[in-house]
Amino acid sequence: MEKRVTIATIKAFIRKHGDNIHIRYLSSFDGMTDCVQRVDGLRTFQPRRVGEHPSHDLGIAGAWFVGRSRDCFSPLTEDGFTGYHVYNCCGSFDLAVRQ
Repeated sequence: MEKRVTIATIKAFIRKHGDNIHIRYLSSFDGMTDCVQRVDGLRTFQPRRVGEHPSHDLGIAGAWFVGRSRDCFSPLTEDGFTGYHVYNCCGSFDLAVRQ
């Protein structure tokens, strides 16, 4: 049985891998339509950039964590990357490192 993925798991993953983390955007909140929309064009892993809101992006630009148990996490292994898929009301993205 696999261990449950929590925000603590994600924080430990970020601490352990630091600047080696890549992010892939899958969807994000669109204020024009007032809903989460699929992101076209940027569906490949991009190197980590430093975020501006450490309490919500955990230091990774493009990542957004809602908190209070409203984020969903699952393990991810594909395309030579391993990490985690994150989904919440603000969108979805993958955080991963090259294998």
